[in-house]
Amino acid sequence: MKLNIKVPASLLCCYVLLLLPRTAFCQVRLPVLISDGMVLQRDAGAKVWGWAGEGEKVTINFDGKTYNAVAGADGKWEAILSQLKAGGPYSMNIDASNHITLKNIMVGDVWVCSGQSNMELPMNRVKYRYPGVIAHSDNPAIRQFIVPDVYNFQQPQEDLKSGRWVSANPESVLEFTAVGYFFAKELFGKYHVPIGLINAGLGGSPAEAWLSEDALKAFPEYLETAKKFKDTAYLNQIANKNKAVSNAWHRHLQQLDKGLEKGKKPWLDENYDASDWATMNVPGYWADHELGHVNGVVWFRKELDIPASMTGKPARLWLGRIVDADTTYVNGKIVGTVSYQYPPRIYDVPANLLKAGKNIIIIRVINNSGRGGFVLDKPYQLSAAGEIIDLKGEWQYKLGAVMDPLPAETFIRWKPLGLYNAMIAPLLNYAIKGVIWYQGESNTGKPLEYQKLFPALIADWRGKWKQGDFPFLYVQLANFMEAKNRPCESNWAALREAQLKTLSVPNTAMAVIIDIGEWNDVHPLNKEDVSRRLALAAQRMAYGNEEVVYSGPIYKSMKIDGNKIILTFTNIGGGLIARGGGELKHFAVAGADKKFIWAKAKIEGDKVIVWNDDIINPASVRYGWADNPEGANLYNKEGLPASPFRTEK
Repeated sequence: MKLNIKVPASLLCCYVLLLLPRTAFCQVRLPVLISDGMVLQRDAGAKVWGWAGEGEKVTINFDGKTYNAVAGADGKWEAILSQLKAGGPYSMNIDASNHITLKNIMVGDVWVCSGQSNMELPMNRVKYRYPGVIAHSDNPAIRQFIVPDVYNFQQPQEDLKSGRWVSANPESVLEFTAVGYFFAKELFGKYHVPIGLINAGLGGSPAEAWLSEDALKAFPEYLETAKKFKDTAYLNQIANKNKAVSNAWHRHLQQLDKGLEKGKKPWLDENYDASDWATMNVPGYWADHELGHVNGVVWFRKELDIPASMTGKPARLWLGRIVDADTTYVNGKIVGTVSYQYPPRIYDVPANLLKAGKNIIIIRVINNSGRGGFVLDKPYQLSAAGEIIDLKGEWQYKLGAVMDPLPAETFIRWKPLGLYNAMIAPLLNYAIKGVIWYQGESNTGKPLEYQKLFPALIADWRGKWKQGDFPFLYVQLANFMEAKNRPCESNWAALREAQLKTLSVPNTAMAVIIDIGEWNDVHPLNKEDVSRRLALAAQRMAYGNEEVVYSGPIYKSMKIDGNKIILTFTNIGGGLIARGGGELKHFAVAGADKKFIWAKAKIEGDKVIVWNDDIINPASVRYGWADNPEGANLYNKEGLPASPFRTEK
């Protein structure tokens, strides 16, 4: 039997299209990095790559030259743009079965900026420290590409999900990595070459999260963890549990909080009667007061008498740092909220909110674990029209709810392998000048391991990038936490030592910053000096300036002479000095028992002599060996600090 079936013309057309060669309808696709506004690496064979149909011919026209490529069986193609010289802006035309024009391209030097929060920290966080820098940041030759903060445990990603190149100006620069921007600014000022920053950092990330699966083979424990997280069901189970536990905790807190009790006047109301509230001094922690060690929510209240001269104008409220989260109200209106402890609380107050006479500030503080309260030695003030009211001193407070500590979260994004696969692997085809790295705080729990982990990371990235031993410049941990009045052990010092030892890796350099941290803040705001020191290292390692003094003194060797130990150093520059004059500080000495006590120290020529009259047979010396080596003052005449060290093995 013969069937007479009519096929609609539209379906017939589709059928014919399916029979045609696949390449006839494939179009060239570019990675997200290869886009408008990009900075291509000069003098290095910059690669342009993408995807197309198998066998498709691709033609690239750039700066008067033509480059050809053919897509392979996997659809991938690439072309090497050699002998590129600094300059721009240029356009790039890419032709195959489709046409793409990329605009506003610069050729210069590309630096990957990676690590944890001190690298990720944006200019927006330091805008009040550097208002003039931001106001004069308009420079189309300095550009940034922000790599999305994502993870992938399955396999290395070939491309990024999103991102774009952005030139620096007073608005856009607020999103630039502060360390990266100041670094670029220094280099541009020195060499007048366009600088591209690839911002690939993530707050809290440990080094192992940035290692490839190949590199993790040397660290079996981390490799096993990475393999577990390849199981999507396992990963989702943890993510769902994290979310459920956090939501339940905060929901229960909200229900218990007497300050928000339904049917009653809320404590944020400016007319609430708080005459029975207790008082405590701010800044400070309520664990040190009558409340003791409780977690949950505590409300704080302060009544201010505002002069008429401060009203009718925008105001700014500075509330230092608060552990952990806060919502802040002025005269019953919310002016700001921050959900975790690290950012500074700087809230803008609308011009119509303050009134002459009585005003009320209310702060609802949520503390989920540890010691809740207001971090010491930070600004607490209200400013308007050039006038300032100091907010330090007595505040009223009342406990709103008591909770068990919030269970610790499993931070999936920090697990081994995930960040390498998602944030570094997609960059590996892109030619770079080098890497600047600021990380280590999250590895201080295992400082000895970092002696292997960090060099492994450098070797891993260099191997995967296939650009040889490109410059890898990194920041040593800053001074942090309360200073101790006697020598003691320190994981932070031990991790600095691991960073110091990594200088044995070729073409590396380290910026020492034990003098520009903040004892009460793991995120010091002085990012400009950090970057200046990195830029000095770049001048030597990346730009070949053999004359520049790029490092402070680095311990080399010791010799025992009677009851004294004689120390020698490299990188002494124009000579050793005790910064600020007077005696050298923060040297400690020990005998064979390794019981360290403070020592006297003096500079003699290019050496430092260390002793303590109570130790007849000294065996070893330590310098700056502390979480916060406050007062450590060995420098070279160029103003660069010596790295902390210890002489014992």
